[in-house]
Amino acid sequence: MNLDPTKIPVHVAIIMDGNGRWARARGLPVIMGHKRGVETVETILTASREIGIKVLTLYAFSTENWTRPRAEVDALMQLLDDYLSTKIEKLKSEGVRLSAIGEIKELPDRIQKKLDEAVRYTSSNEACVLNLALNYGGRREIVLAAREVGRDIKAGKIAPEDVTEDVFKRYLFTKDLPDPDLMIRTSGELRLSNFLLWQLSYSEFYVTATLWPDFSKADLEKAVLEYQGRIRRFGGRK
Repeated sequence: MNLDPTKIPVHVAIIMDGNGRWARARGLPVIMGHKRGVETVETILTASREIGIKVLTLYAFSTENWTRPRAEVDALMQLLDDYLSTKIEKLKSEGVRLSAIGEIKELPDRIQKKLDEAVRYTSSNEACVLNLALNYGGRREIVLAAREVGRDIKAGKIAPEDVTEDVFKRYLFTKDLPDPDLMIRTSGELRLSNFLLWQLSYSEFYVTATLWPDFSKADLEKAVLEYQGRIRRFGGRK
């Protein structure tokens, strides 16, 4: 597929949906869909690097996912544990910097420890950023940012009239990242599911019926190609 190298989205965010449906359609336990989904993460991370995408944010575990059956939650945590244990050297060697957003301190202690080690171990990498949204909720992120703004106003660090959009952004989990240019959702659902509510204000959306475990490099290229055909006006006129 011929992509225009001058119009590659810098930041792509993905809602990885459809693991459970993929498994059930094959008569498999839901966890097998999640395992296959982890393999897809590897495929899409490699494809993103090859295409030239600089930041890839994946909605890996939401604040609402805790309501799933305990066995499924435990299995998801174990998959994350395994990924951090087995893939960190590959990330390091390929120049991928690992990042994470969300309320990380509410994850299991072993996950926090491995995640912190992995983030520090890859901190000097510059090829691209793999940003995992873990225990993440968009509304919660905005509420937490507002609280911090309020504390700083109370402490006299900033004045209320100085709180602009640019200032507020510095209180978000994504303060060190550009907003996504393109948001992809797999499995055909037409909702944001509490994902990056502030950051996606002017992102281009691409929804595919393909389930996440079946999402391929060709699917990613198709999404980017459609993105390249859109005119981004940001509320203005071109």
